[in-house]
Amino acid sequence: MTTADLPPVVKDASTARAEAVLSRLQLLVTRKLDGLLQGDYAGLLPGPGSEAGESREYRPGDDVRRMDWPVTARTTLPHVRRTVADRELETWMAVDLSASLDFGTATMLKRDLVLAAATAMAHLTVRGGNRIGAVVGTGSGLPARQPSGFSWRKRREPGPPAPQTQPMVRMPARPGRKEAQGLLRAIARTRIRPGRTDLGELIDMLNRPPRRRGVAVVISDFLAPVDGWSRPIRKLGVRHDVLAIEVVDPRELELPDVGVLTLADPETGVLHEVQTADPALRARYAEAAGNQRGEIARALRAAGAAHLRLRTDTDWLLDVVRFVAAQRHARTRGTTR
Repeated sequence: MTTADLPPVVKDASTARAEAVLSRLQLLVTRKLDGLLQGDYAGLLPGPGSEAGESREYRPGDDVRRMDWPVTARTTLPHVRRTVADRELETWMAVDLSASLDFGTATMLKRDLVLAAATAMAHLTVRGGNRIGAVVGTGSGLPARQPSGFSWRKRREPGPPAPQTQPMVRMPARPGRKEAQGLLRAIARTRIRPGRTDLGELIDMLNRPPRRRGVAVVISDFLAPVDGWSRPIRKLGVRHDVLAIEVVDPRELELPDVGVLTLADPETGVLHEVQTADPALRARYAEAAGNQRGEIARALRAAGAAHLRLRTDTDWLLDVVRFVAAQRHARTRGTTR
């Protein structure tokens, strides 16, 4: 399915808002990132590319997946194979738009932050004939059977019923800024539906069919059980450079002291009332949230993925700049993530 094959979009308040958000993001990204972070076919993961080059001795921090075993055996010293950048880079994004992303208590919703990350990625990679594609996942349309945790959100007026669409849509990789803008518009217009996205299946779609080495970007809040997506992302990292962009809202890390608070699981609709004035409860919540985020970080590190965390209450664009600068500094020192 291509972006041109998607069903026609009926103009409503939700679609108009999505297009307005996307327009602002594209202007912001173009003004602040143009000419600042672009490298030679590197995108958000400035790296060595995919074509084989010369070998050199191993240095601490080098990617062990690039070990040159024949040279190592001949010289009895560990060597790694250097690689050079392809003239064309293929980037694929796995964009999670499950119900837990339709939430935010700071300057933006998490779904807007997902769109911002996708926009920055597209801007930094679509140049010189590079291609970018995406797989987008949203809810199944049915509430999940088991609650996955609770999120604080503002009550909203019910909107028009969501159209019956597939929970996961593949948008093929194509070169050119015009195609990239069409892809971003299709992502922005995607309606978030009830139920939980199968994050493991969404990531696994980047492994099928097998592609030449490139960049794979997973954008999600990673609130799905770690066991469900850790293996697919490890498999993805065997062949591709993987960037995991985690979007977080501050209320997912700690509860405010606001008295009785009604918590709603956005994926199941289950409601619970919690007395947030209890300091012991707030401490337990913060500890559990910290453990959850730590488990996510460990799983991503075990997969060899670069990890960028964006928050709805901070300057996400500055976080992107700092992340890329740190990655480039690590590369120039001969280290990786």
